[in-house]
Amino acid sequence: MSLGLPEWPEVGELLVATVQRVESYGAYVSLDEYREKEGLLHISEISSRWVRNIRNHVRPGQKVVLQVLRTDLSKGQVDLSLRRVSRDEKRKKLESWKKARKAETLLAQAAQELGVSLDSLYGSAGVKLVEVYGGLYEGLEAASKKGVDALREVGVEVADAETIAKIAQEKIVIKGVTVQGVFEATVMSSNGIADIKDSFMKAEEVAQEHEATVKIYTLGAPKYRLELTAEDYKKAEQALEQVVKYTQQAWADLEGTISFTRE
Repeated sequence: MSLGLPEWPEVGELLVATVQRVESYGAYVSLDEYREKEGLLHISEISSRWVRNIRNHVRPGQKVVLQVLRTDLSKGQVDLSLRRVSRDEKRKKLESWKKARKAETLLAQAAQELGVSLDSLYGSAGVKLVEVYGGLYEGLEAASKKGVDALREVGVEVADAETIAKIAQEKIVIKGVTVQGVFEATVMSSNGIADIKDSFMKAEEVAQEHEATVKIYTLGAPKYRLELTAEDYKKAEQALEQVVKYTQQAWADLEGTISFTRE
């Protein structure tokens, strides 16, 4: 995997590597993001504590997140460190690496369907997604949400945009955040049940207008649970505020009472 990357990693960069062989003085690794590049993880850079047995820390086939200390172009070797990478840095790097791998796989699928090479499609479409959205995966994520428009807006050709958007929407599921609470609602009119149902259905429309989806279902009258899902907490809170506001206004015209308790 090396789409959009330079030939050699930069000093200080975090990268994912696979341990190939372990010696008494260190471990040799292949750099997953840089094709055919090898690196050395010296025993002194494995742990901040004394390493009695190197094989207790690294083993062949193991995936590791390492920091680049030096690059020696004449030897074709990269010196690396494990001990300088924090747990949080490791977690974030692995997350971004997995997303990059998935993005490249999806773009390769699109290239195959279009009958072009992966490098060609990256040059004509992928680069534009990186420039505008900050990353290839982020661009495909936008295509999953907005469809072809997310790609056409950044200058991707129609045929490419349609194929990429189709694959993105099939393969990338946007995971949102969910907030919930309980309505306690009563209506005294003869059409009480119908009025409650109608008002909650309209509340779902209000949520959609604010980029959210909502489910409201009975817990046994007079209590009804609300589950609202949006892309992030900010949008979820904004949508929730509007949904609750709408229901309170709707009940003002009904013979009954309504209250909402956040969970």
